[in-house]
Amino acid sequence: MDHAGEKFGIGQPVRRKEDVRFLTGAGNYTDDLDLAGQAHAVILRSPHAHAIMRGMDLAAARAAPGVLAVLTVAEAHADGLGLIPLQVEIPAADPVFCPPRPILAEARVRFVGDPVALVVAETRAQAQDAAELIEVDYDPLPSVTDTARAMDPDAPVIWADHQRRDNLCVLWDSGRQEETDAAFAAADRQVTLSFVNQRVVGNPMEPRVAIGDWRDGKHVLHSPTQGVIRVRDSLAKFIFKVPMDRLRVISPDVGGGFGLRGKLFPESAMVLWAAKRLGRPVKWRSGRTETFLCDPHGRDHVTTAEMAFDATGKATGVRVRTDAAMGAYLMDFGPRIPTIAGARIAGTVYDVQAVHQQVRCVFTNTASTDAYRGAGRPETAYVMERLLDMGAAAFGIGRDEIRRRNYVRPDQIPYRNTAGNLIDSGHFAETQDMALDLADWAGFPARRAASEAAGKRRGIGLGYFIEASGGQPFEWARLRMEADGRAKLHMGTFSHGQGHATAFAQIVSERLGIPFESIDLVQGDTETVANGGGTGGSRSSQMGGVATLRASDMVMAKAKRIAAHILEAGVTDIEWDDDAFRVAGTDLSATWAQVIEVALDPARLPAGETPGLDEQLTYKRDTECNFPNGCHVAEVEVDPETGHVTLARYAAVDDCGKLINPMLVHGQAHGAIMQGIGQAMLEHARYDDDSGQFLTATFQDYAMPRAADAPEFDLGFNIVPTPTNELGVKGAGEGGSCGAPPAIVSAVADALGVAHIDMPVTPEKVWRALAAA
Repeated sequence: MDHAGEKFGIGQPVRRKEDVRFLTGAGNYTDDLDLAGQAHAVILRSPHAHAIMRGMDLAAARAAPGVLAVLTVAEAHADGLGLIPLQVEIPAADPVFCPPRPILAEARVRFVGDPVALVVAETRAQAQDAAELIEVDYDPLPSVTDTARAMDPDAPVIWADHQRRDNLCVLWDSGRQEETDAAFAAADRQVTLSFVNQRVVGNPMEPRVAIGDWRDGKHVLHSPTQGVIRVRDSLAKFIFKVPMDRLRVISPDVGGGFGLRGKLFPESAMVLWAAKRLGRPVKWRSGRTETFLCDPHGRDHVTTAEMAFDATGKATGVRVRTDAAMGAYLMDFGPRIPTIAGARIAGTVYDVQAVHQQVRCVFTNTASTDAYRGAGRPETAYVMERLLDMGAAAFGIGRDEIRRRNYVRPDQIPYRNTAGNLIDSGHFAETQDMALDLADWAGFPARRAASEAAGKRRGIGLGYFIEASGGQPFEWARLRMEADGRAKLHMGTFSHGQGHATAFAQIVSERLGIPFESIDLVQGDTETVANGGGTGGSRSSQMGGVATLRASDMVMAKAKRIAAHILEAGVTDIEWDDDAFRVAGTDLSATWAQVIEVALDPARLPAGETPGLDEQLTYKRDTECNFPNGCHVAEVEVDPETGHVTLARYAAVDDCGKLINPMLVHGQAHGAIMQGIGQAMLEHARYDDDSGQFLTATFQDYAMPRAADAPEFDLGFNIVPTPTNELGVKGAGEGGSCGAPPAIVSAVADALGVAHIDMPVTPEKVWRALAAA
């Protein structure tokens, strides 16, 4: 769509300006880039889940055609490369055990896919052929890939030097145990449920790629990320131990993130290291099976949870015990996700303070886990929603009614939850009522009867979530007016599919009155982005959006001062009326072109002004996060002969605060719901219990959701602006991944007449549940 000359402001459903470029093949992804003199890297990975490496014969590989280098951990140590650290702190009685992790495996391998050697050759094919010539003498050891078994007394110990002699990484406790125990002691009724929140793989459309270069005494990495600053800082500080200005990170277009991008990946360090050693660029591209094996995975919790109620059905206490898999090594945020990240919304939207959570973060012979869309909040919401469904059955009341009895009321807001976070806005009961109306909850019995007449079973369910969105409480923006009248917006956030070039342009267009198409987004290069927290945790609209707003206002304020100088008027008399700067009450005016011309000419500037219209700031806020929330309603039909589940209807009402662009928010909702559908119905990353082999390493074995797996979505918004920022916006990117799993499982359990069924609700699992019933 041609937007030339048009002005689009906040709140308008503008089509994404970047889509034409992507849909016509003009996107620029890392794998599209080939540098002059570039070599190619392939990584030899462990075929064993757990083994001692007794020796390695590299001679044949090093002598193979085209081979430039074969590198192992010995060379990494010799060159002084640092270790991959845990980058968060977890408050606990005993400190987190963080095992040492060089960029290549040392002495032992601990999961299928553990990197063992780096082969660099003139071509990718030559590197692949040479890698097959490496002979490693493995002595296989017993492995444990089942999270539920990781702390068994007879479980193989993954880190032999761990003084505890078990697989515990850290035991985290939320506190409030005495208060919670008292609530259970006084309870009228209690419910208990044990369940699994299964391991999933994010599978962004674009696999990981890394190109390392050594240029003018500086490391340069080209790679897809979710923000270049943190990747640069991690590589410079922990691996290469060089000043920040000696390492540059460039991220062009990126095909999906979901929390998986932007970590301190060993492969990024490998290509930078090899490029400096060889004096030429080195490129590595992950294959899809390699993506399955080695990208960070999500979820993988085994939980037993209890809820206590008084005689009215009001929840008075919640007790949660979870084992959460970390994998064999700790990723950047690994143990934070199931502990303090998820616990920020403990109790979710319900008025319950006595919540006691204990999480054992455990090592397993698997790929590491880290943030995946929602990052702890979907798991927390799932616990509460499943327990409330069981509570409704215990009291013989509707699942909608038990929630109404427990919601935090509008007159209680701002509400400090059990974790100490202040929920600043939200009308939860109202949002549920809107969702039930949209889903035609009242008309469900007639649809169930029609399904039963056709020999099918039908169920309906709901799930309410709240998010703690925002991530790091700062963001950087720079806005510069160019001589040709275009605006360049430099952002510390990073768009990898969200539509920042559109949403941020709407803010600038509204504040400066310039055409939407005249605003260019600049991101993804540490040479041009001075600071910023990247994108994750649904933070970009509320952090980057406000930074954009404030930078725009700073540019407008300076432009008015210059216009006042041009028009020989007081600054307070200058108004902008959508096409010119005017002196109030007169016909005197100046255009943007005139103001920019004077701004760029030091001889014509007013006293005290610096040349240019170029403003930057770092926006900081007192609160870490705000609280988008929503109610999702799923309706399913089950074929009792085959166990096949059809998602027949889906409705949701979300409160994302004020919407910068409703069309973009709808798109975010669709994507998150689809990923929630994937976890609820299809996806499961599985390892063999005995061998530790990864069983779902291709799309033949791992079921990704497709368009045919979902109905049309009926989506609505209950707009309750947050008072914590000028835009009134909350996060919008992760709600569906929080709301869809409990809603769908609730619906399937309703259809089957059972209390619970674990995800994914596959035909086999459903058929067995029906047979058992």
